[in-house]
Amino acid sequence: MQLPSPEELKQKRIDLGLTQSDLAKRAGVSQPLIARIEAGDVDPRLSTLRKIIDVFNDIEKEDIFLKDIMNRDLISVDPDDSIDKAASIMEKYNISQIPVIQNGISVGSISENMIVRSMSNKKASEVSHMKIGDIMGDSFPTLSPGTDIKTASYMLEKHPAVLVLEKGHVAGVVTKHDILKLLSE
Repeated sequence: MQLPSPEELKQKRIDLGLTQSDLAKRAGVSQPLIARIEAGDVDPRLSTLRKIIDVFNDIEKEDIFLKDIMNRDLISVDPDDSIDKAASIMEKYNISQIPVIQNGISVGSISENMIVRSMSNKKASEVSHMKIGDIMGDSFPTLSPGTDIKTASYMLEKHPAVLVLEKGHVAGVVTKHDILKLLSE
């Protein structure tokens, strides 16, 4: 086994998105010591090097990608389906929004709010027979399966869900609920 060079340690820290201060705090050493190790000014003790490498290993295990948490059993509707069908699905699965998918491609979304809004100037019986395509909103944003959870979290701050695309087709969905479930694991 070969010990990493100061340059390799620095590059690994940068690749993992850590500052010298972050690494120092996690390894239980001072930031100036990390700076001196990376500059090659000091040869660290083997125990210090072990702490640094352990931090790197722990952080690599922390990386979670959408492919690890996405729901592959995608609940979706077609734009030609009725509003009544969308409402029934929402009630059955206790969800408040559904992606609208046509031939594996996301073409929009439908939510409880959209349905309720459409009822403000029409009778419920009229709305229930309307097509989803008549009132659907924009598609949820899309990301690739290899996208990290941090990026998805930023997207989920502004959107109720993100769709995961594989080879141009919707392969799954990640919601805020999926992110929250990670806290209990």
